[in-house]
Amino acid sequence: MLNLRAATVALSAFAIVATAAEAVAGPVPMAGVAFVSCSSDGQLGPQEGIRDVGPAHRAPKAVASELAYYASADLAVLAPKGWHCFGLYGSNGATLIVTPEIHGSADLLEAHKPLTGPAVEVSFSWSSTSGRFEVAKVMARLFPSKRKFVDDVIAEGIEPKENFPFGPYPADTVTYRSSTDVVFVTPAGSDGMGTFSRLAKNGDPISGEVRLSPENDATVIDVRLPKAMFQLAPAILLSPGPSTP
Repeated sequence: MLNLRAATVALSAFAIVATAAEAVAGPVPMAGVAFVSCSSDGQLGPQEGIRDVGPAHRAPKAVASELAYYASADLAVLAPKGWHCFGLYGSNGATLIVTPEIHGSADLLEAHKPLTGPAVEVSFSWSSTSGRFEVAKVMARLFPSKRKFVDDVIAEGIEPKENFPFGPYPADTVTYRSSTDVVFVTPAGSDGMGTFSRLAKNGDPISGEVRLSPENDATVIDVRLPKAMFQLAPAILLSPGPSTP
């Protein structure tokens, strides 16, 4: 499994927007948010949720009362307060799903049912294990500088080359914060990076961010909120930065 401390550090850019907000508009008042422990299931069987042993979890004060900090043994993310969470894990990486309704092993792990409604999903894929296939597909779509990694994975011959299309999804809006950090929006009713996940397309857009670590591991977050909660999205995702592909 992943190490929660390392995963939380990797996800801090998603969970707390203070640094990005200060760069754009000065310091943003922050406030504490509730902690929610999330159980998970995967390669080694069911895993209980963790105790809150970390520092105080915070969000912008204006929306902190509407958010909670959801954490499994592998990943953590901010999402609307009062939702339900469940984690999946394996040798390829891990996923944490937060939704208004309850999900578990039967539909997410065994039936692989897509999420058709509001959801916050964060996933981590190892580049050094079977997770490299997911990493390579993300790189092919969004990170031209990583072409060699993609070509090397294709050359293994385990998956056909057609599974690694190059270039962004046509309908997506893509903003490059850096050569390894991309913010995207998949429009309502469209296939894109937002649906390269467990989220099925519907009448609402999906916003998200993809980051590559120095080791080429990939962290992806997808956010689809009800219209009444749209104001929470900036606190879950980093604010878009300058376009510098």
